[in-house]
Amino acid sequence: MLNILVVGSGGREHAMSWKIKQSEKVNQLFIAPGNAGTAELGENIPVGVSDFEGLKKVILEKKIDLVVIGPEVPLVEGLHDFMLADAELKNVKVVGPQQEGAKLEGSKDYAKAFMQRHDIPTAKYLTVTTGNLPEGIAFLETMKAPYVLKADGLAAGKGVLIIADLAEAQASLKEMLDGQFGAASSKVVIEEFLAGIELSVFAITDGKDYQILPEAKDYKRIGEGDTGLNTGGMGAISPVPFADQAFMEKIETRIVKPTVEGLKKDHIPYNGFIFFGLISVDGEPMVIEYNVRMGDPETEAVMLRIKSDFVDLLLAAAEGTMGQQQIEIDERAAAAVMLVSGGYPGDYTKGIPMSGFTDTVNSILFHAGTKQKGDEVVTDGGRVIAISSYGKDMNEALAQSYANAEKINFEGKYYRKDLGFDL
Repeated sequence: MLNILVVGSGGREHAMSWKIKQSEKVNQLFIAPGNAGTAELGENIPVGVSDFEGLKKVILEKKIDLVVIGPEVPLVEGLHDFMLADAELKNVKVVGPQQEGAKLEGSKDYAKAFMQRHDIPTAKYLTVTTGNLPEGIAFLETMKAPYVLKADGLAAGKGVLIIADLAEAQASLKEMLDGQFGAASSKVVIEEFLAGIELSVFAITDGKDYQILPEAKDYKRIGEGDTGLNTGGMGAISPVPFADQAFMEKIETRIVKPTVEGLKKDHIPYNGFIFFGLISVDGEPMVIEYNVRMGDPETEAVMLRIKSDFVDLLLAAAEGTMGQQQIEIDERAAAAVMLVSGGYPGDYTKGIPMSGFTDTVNSILFHAGTKQKGDEVVTDGGRVIAISSYGKDMNEALAQSYANAEKINFEGKYYRKDLGFDL
């Protein structure tokens, strides 16, 4: 029986905790810092994801056997490395890559160079710093509009600009290098724009073998019809109708397998999740970006479709036994609809009381930005709660989530009513 610590506080961590809790191998589950939803599954511990000493205390006090690192920030900051370097923690099992592998998400330039080295299909690019700015300006002139500019480092999903006008793109490149996104844009990756439809594919790996989890499609823009500002994600559906068996085989042979083999060839130790942000360009999959953790809100749909014992997969990733695992997938569709605070992704108010939880039926409520305040649950973020449901197909699953979205109440509540419109 295992004591498991999930690090993080969002909908992804709630969904993972929900799936972990279904395993008979779990003794106690702890979530740091967690939210109002995770509190119903295990014990929340008020320690931040970047407080490595605080997490160490929790691991030792609670006799943790397995640590599952949810978000990208502690991975990029080196939580796994911190544990390996600590005499008291080095034998605790961890799911989540070490710092070198986490650069696949932490640096766009590092990821693009990795893809180029291993012949993984992706857009043409050039990395620009203040030192080769004239080259960057000239490279833009060789491209067709629109122009894609990406901050090299982590910018909380905000560091990507897509610009229609060449002069504006050249001006924006200078602004980014001048610190528009702080240190994250001290390097900027200019990319060729790819037109197509996006999807997210996830693998769990021990660095040698892997299992592919259910794919999903998320919706990033705040407005219906994919308009308005980018968010952390307004909802997700799984499976993705156009990702048939032939397309998924292309993804595995051209992208997933060469990525895992590339990590081995480059001697980059890696265990945990790989999130492939993909685009189908005329039926051919290409990589837009890597993430080194599960996606949010995709996890809130994907976890519903994993029938196998999730803890077996986590242990295999930590112990190096992924080759012995099989994954069983639920045939049903799953859809997650995200309720967000009024004003998000701009300014919004926290601490707004929520109600209606007990009125919902046949959906799972994954808390993202909530917290318990006395007897009530209040909002504590821009993305507040994901309503996830099963259905025989995408439309049935969405209809169920939408029906329950109406029942949860808080002032300023907003959600997109058009998920799946492009499928």
